[in-house]
Amino acid sequence: MTVNVYAGNGDAARRREEILRIVRETPVHSQEELQTLLSRRGHTVTQPTLSRDLRELGLLKTPSGYIAPESIINATNVAVFTPREVREERFEQLVHDSVLSAVTAGNLVIIKTPAAAAQPVASAIDSTSLEDVLGTIGGDDTIFVALATPHAAVAFSRRIQQIAGITPSRRPSRA
Repeated sequence: MTVNVYAGNGDAARRREEILRIVRETPVHSQEELQTLLSRRGHTVTQPTLSRDLRELGLLKTPSGYIAPESIINATNVAVFTPREVREERFEQLVHDSVLSAVTAGNLVIIKTPAAAAQPVASAIDSTSLEDVLGTIGGDDTIFVALATPHAAVAFSRRIQQIAGITPSRRPSRA
């Protein structure tokens, strides 16, 4: 596959050639990393322009970094880009359809789902990049979500309950 890097002005063509050279020479795992490498080589570029360059060049992101189109034959585990809006809609739909309860315990939120539903919900939480969410552990019907603070855990639990249409669980008070 031949990539037309010269479909624009001279600066864009030179920058795109440099992008291809960089990803062929070294593993690049993020746009920020690529932006830094380009800057070191004398190419100042904004993030939106860099995103457009990557798309125009047909670069793909894999677990080992970005790859050029001609390397696709040898690539495994290619990550497909999904827009943020689509990830958030998927997250909300899965929470609405699958969450039975969400309870806060310190900086954790424990989410209960029907059998076999925890993994998809945990994956949606991870891919949505929600503020203060540090990570998830999903079993068969239970998800542990670690948050940065107990306050963030309470807010996240309330959000999950609201999306799922469930009332907050109340712990029995001691007499």
